[in-house]
Amino acid sequence: MDREDARIAMAEVAPEGIVVSNHGGRQLDGTPATLDALPAIREEVGDRTTVFVDGGIRSGLDIVKAMAQGADACLLGRAWAFALAAQGEAGVKAMLGTMRQEMHVAQALTGFTRARDIDGSAIA
Repeated sequence: MDREDARIAMAEVAPEGIVVSNHGGRQLDGTPATLDALPAIREEVGDRTTVFVDGGIRSGLDIVKAMAQGADACLLGRAWAFALAAQGEAGVKAMLGTMRQEMHVAQALTGFTRARDIDGSAIA
């Protein structure tokens, strides 16, 4: 969640990946959103490592927003847990299918045919 932490990690460890996470914001009221912290961290690490985002991802549009802010991939917690609790494996498959469709709609509306091409212009 902190640009300086990302800078230190890159200098001292050179990780293969960084996870930008506020644990869903449930640990401390008022914690900044991961999407607010993400751009500065991506700017700090550039393309030297993979950036994952965790927290607040509940739809395909959220995934597109995260990718537009600099995430390479998103981690899901609540979405799959709720789907699993409601309908087991079939619920998780349905949830992932819905997210995929939501991503496709968001990509169509923003003009991106490939997820890997999504950039900041998607949410201008």
